[in-house]
Amino acid sequence: MFQKLLVATDGSELGTKALDKAIELARLSGGSIIVLTATDPVATGIGAGGFGTINAGSIVSRLEDAYAEGAKTLLDQARAKVEAAGIDATTLHVPRQSGADAIIATAADRDVDLIIMGSHGRRGIGRLLLGSQAAEVLAHSKVPVLIVK
Repeated sequence: MFQKLLVATDGSELGTKALDKAIELARLSGGSIIVLTATDPVATGIGAGGFGTINAGSIVSRLEDAYAEGAKTLLDQARAKVEAAGIDATTLHVPRQSGADAIIATAADRDVDLIIMGSHGRRGIGRLLLGSQAAEVLAHSKVPVLIVK
């Protein structure tokens, strides 16, 4: 039975459904849940300073801070929901990494039994993870993956 579950979420409807499914499975198995969210690297394309370019360091820093704050809020809410169900919860924000890479690395590092994630997530500036990431995780995961629709 699955004892250590890794659920990837970005706060979208499907991310919430994935968390709900993880809670359901953890209740059945008596397992624990690791809730993960990842934020992509900030890409500006405007250079790092010097003649003809703009130093984007402060802009990137503010964006990364905003991403981290959003991730903390999301993970705090997820932890509260999991713990309210009487299940042990761990949360993890992986900054500057694609969702798929973060999920696969965390699954290996934490020796999880099952990955649970939505079939797609947010897009554009609000995107934290998932989307085409689900296909990437399916292709490279060494543990079972449950895709929630």
